[in-house]
Amino acid sequence: MDNSVNHIYMMPGLAANSKVFENINLKNDNYYIHTLDWDQPKNGESLKDYCKRFSKKIIHDNPILLGVSFGGIIVQEIDKLINAKRVIIVSSVKKDSEFPMVFKIARDYGLNNALPFGMFDNAINISMKLNINKLYKRIDLAERYLTERDEYYLEWAVKNLLNWRQDTHREDIIHINGDRDKVFPINNISNCIILKGGRHEMIILRAKWFNENLIKLIEKV
Repeated sequence: MDNSVNHIYMMPGLAANSKVFENINLKNDNYYIHTLDWDQPKNGESLKDYCKRFSKKIIHDNPILLGVSFGGIIVQEIDKLINAKRVIIVSSVKKDSEFPMVFKIARDYGLNNALPFGMFDNAINISMKLNINKLYKRIDLAERYLTERDEYYLEWAVKNLLNWRQDTHREDIIHINGDRDKVFPINNISNCIILKGGRHEMIILRAKWFNENLIKLIEKV
């Protein structure tokens, strides 16, 4: 195994597939990108147990972990199980106090239990046909990237996202958020790198920025 190569494992967000990273090209032989896709959670599986099982996909020592949105939470949990060299979260949160108020209300009142997850697939298809999906309408992102639509997976993911608790975080975590993120508003987040004009889906729409800056951020002392 070549120890001179830095292996970056990239985890997409809730309902997304690894194609969200298709435009990430670091053009550096010292860095090798591995993209991950969601596994179907087992019946009643906790987030901790899911991450323990999922972490077996990471076969290199001292990897760099990058996660987007809920994937950012996943990589932080995996980091507790393995010895990651660096952890990078994009359009995400590093502690539950950074959740927006609507998340906290949904968690405290169990509103996720009332969500009709079986309608998620149909809602995306209809919004694409009617061109009313404001978040992804510019390049039809949802139809290409939000393909993880299994009802049980969605229910499990939303429940574990809302109920995630963390009040301390790795000191050297690299946290990148856009100032136009509607899911995790920048006003709730501290100590992060702010990407001007960046939206929640900026890993796709602003891939050029990540290609130009990611290695510099990783190597910054």
